[in-house]
Amino acid sequence: MAEYKVMNTNEFSVYQFFKGGGQEKVREFVSGEEAVKAFHHYTNNVASRVGITERVIITDGGDCINMEWIHGKGVTFPHELAVDPKAEAEAEADMKKIVVDFHTKEDGE
Repeated sequence: MAEYKVMNTNEFSVYQFFKGGGQEKVREFVSGEEAVKAFHHYTNNVASRVGITERVIITDGGDCINMEWIHGKGVTFPHELAVDPKAEAEAEADMKKIVVDFHTKEDGE
């Protein structure tokens, strides 16, 4: 019979991997919520935008990868969260246009 480890709520870790092969554990034994907040931070900071950080992952207590982000690709796992970077950039440009149009219309009234 297979045994399954029951994880407590503070068994997530977040790692970032650098260009050139180094890595850093940026969070250890944190809640899922804290892990996702750190994941968001490390995938949206300056180092990730310019390519110094090449990969960020969240692992659970069983060392399974729960989320993965890769520079130039965005979130690649889980697949339900994966976004096409080109489509994301187009959506962001559309949102900026909507905001500009809104303010232009508002100023014209």
